[in-house]
Amino acid sequence: MANEFSINLRVYIEDTDVGGVVYHVNYLKYMERARTEYLRALGSAKAAVLANGSLFVVVSANINYKRPVCLDDELVVTAKVIQQARTYLVFEQTVLLDGVNICEGQVKIACVNADSFRPTVIPSDIAAAIKN
Repeated sequence: MANEFSINLRVYIEDTDVGGVVYHVNYLKYMERARTEYLRALGSAKAAVLANGSLFVVVSANINYKRPVCLDDELVVTAKVIQQARTYLVFEQTVLLDGVNICEGQVKIACVNADSFRPTVIPSDIAAAIKN
């Protein structure tokens, strides 16, 4: 499968709660950005809506928070496909601060038809790029 992908992000005031700590749901947003950029790097120009009229949607997410991050922290967010099936992908993802794993999770995304939201096969070009 394709190598691990990562992006750099900085924590902004809008990401934090009243205590100056990143609000827990924002880690999911960071992971979403990493997955989207990963798919873009594989050639899916509009990663949200695929060329064949299908979408990737989150089916499940299991997140473990290890320690907080705060305003202005610089993060590295990774995305690595650990399971690939005809209609879904499972990603292992981490959020790192200074090389330390501060949040990790597994996120399953399914490929669905944009009109019916029924499962459909992942486009062959994307599936092939992930395998390489």
